[in-house]
Amino acid sequence: MKRTRTAIGLKIDRRLPAMLLTLLVLAGCGGGSGGSSGAIDLSGLGTQAPPPAAPAAPPSPPPASAPSMQRQTAFGPVVGTDNSATSGTFAWKGVPFAKAPVGDLRWKPPVDPQAWSSPRDAQQFGNACVSTGRLYGPGLNNRYDATIGTTLGQTVGSEDCLYLNVWRPANDTGKLPVIVWVHGGSNITGYTADPVYDGANLARTANAVVVSVNYRLGMFGFMNASSLKNGDPLNDSGNFAILDIVKGLQFVQANIGSFGGDPGNVTLMGQSAGAVNVYAAMTSPLVANAKPALIHRALPISGGISLASELPAGSVATLARASDYAGQWGLLIVYMVIDDGLATDIPSAQAYLSTQSSEKIAAYMRSKSADFVLHTVLTRLAPLGASGSGPIPDGNVVPTSPIAAIKAGKYAKVPVLIGNARDEGKLFPTLFPLAGGTGSARLLSDAQVFSTAFGYQPDAAPQSTLEQWIPSGYLPVNTPGTGFDAVASRLTQIFFGASRDSVADALASQQSNLWAYRFDWDEEPAPFDKIYGAAHAFDLPFAFGNFSPSLYAGIMFTKANEPGRLALSNSMMRSIGAFARTGDPNDASLDVVWPAWPATLIFDATPSRQSISVQ
Repeated sequence: MKRTRTAIGLKIDRRLPAMLLTLLVLAGCGGGSGGSSGAIDLSGLGTQAPPPAAPAAPPSPPPASAPSMQRQTAFGPVVGTDNSATSGTFAWKGVPFAKAPVGDLRWKPPVDPQAWSSPRDAQQFGNACVSTGRLYGPGLNNRYDATIGTTLGQTVGSEDCLYLNVWRPANDTGKLPVIVWVHGGSNITGYTADPVYDGANLARTANAVVVSVNYRLGMFGFMNASSLKNGDPLNDSGNFAILDIVKGLQFVQANIGSFGGDPGNVTLMGQSAGAVNVYAAMTSPLVANAKPALIHRALPISGGISLASELPAGSVATLARASDYAGQWGLLIVYMVIDDGLATDIPSAQAYLSTQSSEKIAAYMRSKSADFVLHTVLTRLAPLGASGSGPIPDGNVVPTSPIAAIKAGKYAKVPVLIGNARDEGKLFPTLFPLAGGTGSARLLSDAQVFSTAFGYQPDAAPQSTLEQWIPSGYLPVNTPGTGFDAVASRLTQIFFGASRDSVADALASQQSNLWAYRFDWDEEPAPFDKIYGAAHAFDLPFAFGNFSPSLYAGIMFTKANEPGRLALSNSMMRSIGAFARTGDPNDASLDVVWPAWPATLIFDATPSRQSISVQ
């Protein structure tokens, strides 16, 4: 159907940036900038050919042991790695579950990958999805290394990124429960190759198949653009990242049996933005109405999916309105044409765009490099607070109110285990003003945080002080009302506590198989026990059993706290395994009975032993 010329009516609503700012849950500050492409001829808008996708590397020849590690998928055979001697697991990494969303497929629902016939190497992680470099991103090499600190604010990753990874115990040939992991990162950063997310220890300890899945990030994953709409409800939703996750679940449903997993027992697990996306998937008709079912349990950690109108006054919402995202796109396209030299200011950009058809605007957007788009977001939208991304409540892929959908019973009604950390807010000191603080509570830049954490020696004498990290106005940290601890606690409640209670109460109105935990472990060496404590995401090394080098490992884990944290991690993984198997997280390793919500299990440990209780 021919689309008509589209006028871009941009109303700069100062409430829009504030709403989208709250979605930057693991964003980091990130400085620097990306490059931009040159201006194009006005008469040729949309006629440029989109940049070609990078050619796919030919499948690597399988090693001599290939037959034992070769598995068949619906698209072709893959050859993994036998790690039984080191981790007791088998692994398949970089398995494509959709075609690269580049060129004409940018800002479109994912489609099946091109089939292959020769055995395909699946021994390395696939590309991280393109994003702006942040503390939680992949750096230049898709792994935790020093380049994370040198690429802050630069474009990293690739648009060719729709790959997943599989781990399974090497000593079990039965049909095992499946845990599908969705990483966090504010929906603008993060990568499955983060060493914290390596699935080997969880797969072995939980006796489950662990899958981690990539999804498009930022405005490549969420874009409510009128010029991109074509009448298809999936396409027009703008929820390309949620569609990627659903596509990954469909791949699991069709193929996980080849890896020893049970497609009839899948747990969808995610943290932070990953938890937001778990809730979005649970309430999506694509998952709620899927037959056969795509998920059978849900494990969202430190996230929510409530609109501001559904939370107590003063709370920080985890879901923005579809209209907010439409306004965000209006800002993006206007500033893209300004930065491209097609206009000089907002009025002239609006006037220029009003003369272009939707087709030409869409083609123009797809013709620009990912770096150009992200540079515009970083330099134009971020200063306005309008660079956040997340599920768009469009009414088709994501309900207009996921909370209302849950209360109406229109969701995937499966056992749910909700997790939170006691000191979530301590990871976000720049957001302290939202909780009544007097300015940012962090003195260090992201580059300084990374440098400190990367080279820290946790078993040596303290090499850092509270005063180097926290402004004097927040010290002593335990000052009632105004100290670092008090403001962090308020931020934790208005951001994470309010959203948790909102979705938990909605779920409890429909089902009784609902559990919750709080992670209280704060045995880091001084001063980090005060700076971070039981911060947002600090439960993830315990849930995956990974204490090797990663972003905060050097400031968290010591020989002194090793016995207690290893015991706590073992119990957490065993409990996750019990939940994945049966829909009930109770396990003998907990040493207590875990009651259903509204009770909360407290995961904690002393330096020498675990200390698990019920509250």
